[in-house]
Amino acid sequence: MQDQTLYPTAKNPMLIKPARSLPREVAIIGSGTIGPDIGYYLKSALPEIKLHLVDISESALQNAEKRIGSYAQKGVDKKKMTPEKAEAVLKNISYTSDYDQIKDCELVIEAATEDLGLKQKIFKLLEDRVSEKAILTSNTSSIPAARIFAQARHPERTSITHFFAPAWRSLPVEIVTWEQSRQEVIDYLLWFFTMTGKVPLVTRDVVCFMLDRIFDNWCNEAALLLNEASASQIDTVSEEFVYAGPFFVLNLANGNPIIIETNTNQMLEEGGHYQPAPILASVEKWATANPGSGDKVPEEVKDRVRDRLLGILFSQSFDILDRSIGTKEDLNLGCEIGLGFKQGPLDLMQKLGEKEVKRVVERFALDKPEFPKPQHPLDEYLAFRRNVLVDDVDGVKVLTLRRPQAMNALSDQINNEILSVLEQFQNDPETRGFVLTGYGLNVFSAGADIGKFPQLLGDKEGAARYSRECAKVQRFMDNMDKPIVAAVNGLALGGGLEMAIRCQDLVAVRQAGFQFPEITLGILPGIGGCVVPYRRWPKGSKLFHEMILLGKRISADQAKEVGMVRTIVDSHQDLLPEAVRTVLDLQGTRHRIPEGKVDIPEIELPETPKAGKLPLSREAVEQTAATIKKAAAAESFEQALEIGYQGFGEIACLEAAKEGISAFLEKRKPEFKK
Repeated sequence: MQDQTLYPTAKNPMLIKPARSLPREVAIIGSGTIGPDIGYYLKSALPEIKLHLVDISESALQNAEKRIGSYAQKGVDKKKMTPEKAEAVLKNISYTSDYDQIKDCELVIEAATEDLGLKQKIFKLLEDRVSEKAILTSNTSSIPAARIFAQARHPERTSITHFFAPAWRSLPVEIVTWEQSRQEVIDYLLWFFTMTGKVPLVTRDVVCFMLDRIFDNWCNEAALLLNEASASQIDTVSEEFVYAGPFFVLNLANGNPIIIETNTNQMLEEGGHYQPAPILASVEKWATANPGSGDKVPEEVKDRVRDRLLGILFSQSFDILDRSIGTKEDLNLGCEIGLGFKQGPLDLMQKLGEKEVKRVVERFALDKPEFPKPQHPLDEYLAFRRNVLVDDVDGVKVLTLRRPQAMNALSDQINNEILSVLEQFQNDPETRGFVLTGYGLNVFSAGADIGKFPQLLGDKEGAARYSRECAKVQRFMDNMDKPIVAAVNGLALGGGLEMAIRCQDLVAVRQAGFQFPEITLGILPGIGGCVVPYRRWPKGSKLFHEMILLGKRISADQAKEVGMVRTIVDSHQDLLPEAVRTVLDLQGTRHRIPEGKVDIPEIELPETPKAGKLPLSREAVEQTAATIKKAAAAESFEQALEIGYQGFGEIACLEAAKEGISAFLEKRKPEFKK
């Protein structure tokens, strides 16, 4: 069921050695609905490239120019982009109807209307003009590559690259692997999209691919339920599972024609049970409320709608996995980051439990017997690592934290998955060591989920116990005989930094940053952050005081100066190879954090401690300083760690922790009283 051939080279695209560099010239064909959004994403990621937007309609090109300009202006207004960056983004864009202008493009993305004949005509025009080395892709949401490129002279350089709205912001891009495309091309696209900030997901070349099968049938089933409930009621029921109901989303995207188109394609390919709901063709705007504001739904209606929506979701999920259209990891993640589900369908099944899933599946089968049913026991679908990808490079296991929707933040799930991999391969004679890294270019890990913190406030023993339990992975790492190296690909914050510093060594990209921001929440780093840095790199003690007590962020160069970082590389492309080399260099060495007392410099606190411009709680800062000093005076490392856990328990009982955590959850600046 879990077919590994979708990712034959690497699961983490940053392990791919691309056959070519980033493009200097790119074209988007079609400047209507999604083309300008794709163009803005590309120029934001690569401001220096020359971009061509091609369309036969002059008005469409003018509108595209206005839209891209408005995106850049909003970025400046919201301080998410500097005026200089905006100027670079808007520079060097050609809005044209002349295909001859794109002859030097190395990548061309077709984003025209979902019309097979039109797409084939466009690719003929492209092949007559661009180099044979140029990569050609289509943004279709449902038409297989084998049909679009059936007449192509060089199908080996083609693929589908399916974006999700809004394409300039939405993370996923489906990349379709098909029989005539070279693996080198698929690998390059995986690498390229990761380098430009997207999350590429590989799918088989079947009609509707992976995520559209979920979304289109979810919406179509909602439309088929309109004889039993209103659009507003259906949206309200669905909000248990998604942030916005199907009819609200269809209104936003003018999506009725899309559902008709994609479900018709699926019907012609896979059977009449996929026929689009007739009502989709007769309604322009659905009468539904904004998310969270719908009317109360009668229980009988709620149960019926809920079962049908879950039934179609589970049916399509089982079919995707049984036919190896996509991987479990990508299906689960893609539904969250691309379709707005609160949980991936497999996580939802796990939450509901086998008995309830079986009931829903059997009920749906009675209503819709033609739809796919599970071909394996439920536990086979649910057995996989959700957020940790594992690759093998020269006997080194590369563990990648992939949770981009949360900046690779740690959770109990991730901690358990990391621990399970380390336990599985620690005694494997073929495994020479481990690398731990984050997915993408910007963040190693943004820390730990704050979800359980509120219920720990005021509970000294409970907070200390939670801190101790969260440290199981780190304690295992402390006692490993095989080396483990952190490849810090961006920001390492809070709990993420606490994870990195327990590795035997750290390598980092030059733009990496290191920070303990816990004090800005009125708490302290309780999983070794108050202990480990002082014992491993004592010459950096003054700097660690500032990091822990004042939330100071340090650069990779500063971290290297005090010994935290072993090697700095200039590009992300060099990071993982350097980390693997470091693991191999460390063969036969034992990593143990020093025992005994540690001499640390006197802690001198300002009268009004601040993290940047943010006034901190002096009471919390003093509690943290006391924990640091007490841990440094401990006779053993184990005792020092326990002092850190207890310090976390004590600070959780202060008013500062309550205010800091509340402010974080309410997305406001904390106002500490003392």
